Amino acid sequence: MPDLFDNPSAEKKHVAIAGNIGAGKTALTDVMGQYFGWETVYEKVDENPYLTDFYNDMRRWSFNLQVFFLSRRFEQLQRIEEMEQSVVQDRSIYEDAQIFARNLYEMGLMSGRDYENYVNLFGIMTSYLTPPTLLVYLRASVPTLVNHIQQRGREYESTIRIDYLERLQGHYEEWIEDYDRGPKLIVDIDERDFVNEEADRRAVLNQVESRLFGLFSDE
Repeated sequence: MPDLFDNPSAEKKHVAIAGNIGAGKTALTDVMGQYFGWETVYEKVDENPYLTDFYNDMRRWSFNLQVFFLSRRFEQLQRIEEMEQSVVQDRSIYEDAQIFARNLYEMGLMSGRDYENYVNLFGIMTSYLTPPTLLVYLRASVPTLVNHIQQRGREYESTIRIDYLERLQGHYEEWIEDYDRGPKLIVDIDERDFVNEEADRRAVLNQVESRLFGLFSDE
């Protein structure tokens, strides 16, 4: 049996795909799972029983929505850590607190009491987790996000406001700049259509491979 230290590509990898609503996280999870032959773990947004209510009345349902997402993501990560094979995950747990919950609080759509409770819960949960081997951030402009959202036609997303996406985008850019839990890779989705263009798909996969397995991948 080959020594894992002599063959870095054989070591278990956990890649988390991050990005705003409509950035293409699920699509890249599919692509990477098929290409590398890895397990795929999806966000399963449709299973959140608060989602439709939230988009209709954000102030009333924001805390319920975020706690549900956080608990499910924590369960996912516990399963991932128990797996022996490499995994690509659709959305990281860090986005829940540092993007979405923060944005809701700053917009006045989550009370200070609920936000403080949520952040404390998030801190306790993440203290028990190992960060991903690599975080891939899909950077996309708001027009690109809107186009993707319209194309997939999810009914509960039809009421998302442009200013809401813009605020999320600002938080994402601030967060990814400061992210220091491990290696990260930023992919510009405005420039790379990895869903429809084979050359772009190959280029993105090459970026990921280089970051994971390249000679200087730990820098």
